[in-house]
Amino acid sequence: MDDQNKNLILASALSFLVILGWFVAGPMLFPQWFPQETAATTTPAADGAATTPATPAAEAGTATALETEPLPEAPRLTIDTPKLSGSISMLGGRIDTLSLKTYHETIDAGSPNVALLSPVGQDFPYYAVFGWSPGKGLSNDDLPGAKSEWKITSGGTLAPGQPVTLTWDNGKGLLFTRTIAVDEDFMFTVTDGVQNNGTAEARLASYGIIARHGLPKMQNIYVVHEGVVRRTDGTLEELKYSKMPDMPVVEREGTNAEVVEATTDGWIGFTDHYWMTTLIPEQGKPYTAVTKYVPNANIYQTEVRQPVMTVAPGAKAEVTTRLFAGAKEWETIRAYQNQSGIPGFIDSIDWGWFFFLTKPIFHVLHWLHGLIGNMGVAIIALTFVLKVLVLPLAYKSYVSMARMKELQPEMEALKERAGEDKQKLQKDMMQLYKDKKVNPAAGCLPILIQIPIFFSLYKVIFVTIELRHAPFFGWLKDLSAPDPSSLYNLFGALPWAAPAAGTLTHLIFIGVLPILLGITMWLQQKLNPAPADPVQQQIFAWMPFVFMFMLGGFASGLVLYWITNNTITFTQQYLIMRSHGHTPDLFGNIKSSFKKKPVPVEAPDKVQKK
Repeated sequence: MDDQNKNLILASALSFLVILGWFVAGPMLFPQWFPQETAATTTPAADGAATTPATPAAEAGTATALETEPLPEAPRLTIDTPKLSGSISMLGGRIDTLSLKTYHETIDAGSPNVALLSPVGQDFPYYAVFGWSPGKGLSNDDLPGAKSEWKITSGGTLAPGQPVTLTWDNGKGLLFTRTIAVDEDFMFTVTDGVQNNGTAEARLASYGIIARHGLPKMQNIYVVHEGVVRRTDGTLEELKYSKMPDMPVVEREGTNAEVVEATTDGWIGFTDHYWMTTLIPEQGKPYTAVTKYVPNANIYQTEVRQPVMTVAPGAKAEVTTRLFAGAKEWETIRAYQNQSGIPGFIDSIDWGWFFFLTKPIFHVLHWLHGLIGNMGVAIIALTFVLKVLVLPLAYKSYVSMARMKELQPEMEALKERAGEDKQKLQKDMMQLYKDKKVNPAAGCLPILIQIPIFFSLYKVIFVTIELRHAPFFGWLKDLSAPDPSSLYNLFGALPWAAPAAGTLTHLIFIGVLPILLGITMWLQQKLNPAPADPVQQQIFAWMPFVFMFMLGGFASGLVLYWITNNTITFTQQYLIMRSHGHTPDLFGNIKSSFKKKPVPVEAPDKVQKK
């Protein structure tokens, strides 16, 4: 087996093993084959979050108790922005009904809008609530709670540039106000104020809570983080829903919780595949970030708690907390980070371990999409950009492979001289490589470079919302989903539907893009004659088909990238080999691959031994 073929076998086998390991991860690629986590039975229609807003001084007490009955009907404040629609319940002043106007559940424009928040009494309640917890001298009855009905004192429909103010009077000298504003994207600004009209000072602490009743419906895909995401003092942390019940029981909280004291900056909330709700306190000030799971009610919570403040008679105090509730759009979130002063907010998007690749790759892809206007064409253009960046290394690799071909006569001579002495042959070959300045391992470099780029692009295509429902041309209407065409119905020519993505039938009856992928891999192989060794021949013969079926269930955008990459690589190799006087006999190699192989004839001495 010559060294060039050894390098090709090694590179192909390495790529195959890595892709195979990626493939067998199961839920990462084919979530439909794996059961989703099911929500545990919840306490019927719990009223609200279990709130025990603590402070660094550990003075504030429990603000709200759990309820077992749905909240009674109450007036609602309408939310209407270019991207959001919903309402706020005046009972508790909670933001609990919210849909995303610009996103649909499926690629069908007539399908329902994505519902983000939902009130208690519906499936999987999910909402944000703000309030006050009592300090020394006050009780929960003195403060607005989950069943306190707020009154609208200014404004009507909540819209950009049209804030609304709510009030609640405890009848004991404390007047509470809540001003809610919303921008044109997904950010609410909630300013809670208290006016002390009494004769004694009031000690109390502000809090904000995001609560989810029951385990939400999830994608359960390995490469996507779903659960708590938080940043405290520059440290980013993620916690899956499944890990929340394992948090230690904190005595003060009375349940499973993690309590983190922050001094400068941060935010905390829940992130889904494409959507997120996040509480953002005033930056540059201390606060307490709490992650909590209430097992008897099956409620998942994230909280932001402010330090206890003292409000003297006749004085007023205010606290502002922002709430992000919407889609994880890269451009929008980056603007909140860079222009609205939310440090590290771009990291709420799950960039993964290869963040140093995924971030710049997506940045370039987003720029190309804005320039071109078609995400599929942008992926093709991105492939050219990546190939240009690695061209010097690839060129060196292909030149090394071409020079290895030049050394074949000398290597054959070395084999004849060494005979059965393997050690001498190895030593002479290494000396030949050194004299001719050839690196036999250089042929592996393009594949080795390709692997992290492939994984990073897979992460970008699967995680970022910009790829969700992004069309290419024709039948490819969602580049984040597998190719929907299928051999099963001859790509739409026969009058029955193609198998659903993620099923075994879909995996077997692959579509147009996986077939093109196999063809481009096969053509790339034909730049070189088939190796003489029968084992190598079999490996090379089957490799394109293995990849063709393995990648058939990947996102079509990723397969499109791989096809483009193969095509560019083929062209590069052809031109470089030709420039070194070794013009590939492409058609001859293709013809030889279809010739019937002669049956080997046993040597006479072996026949006699039988």
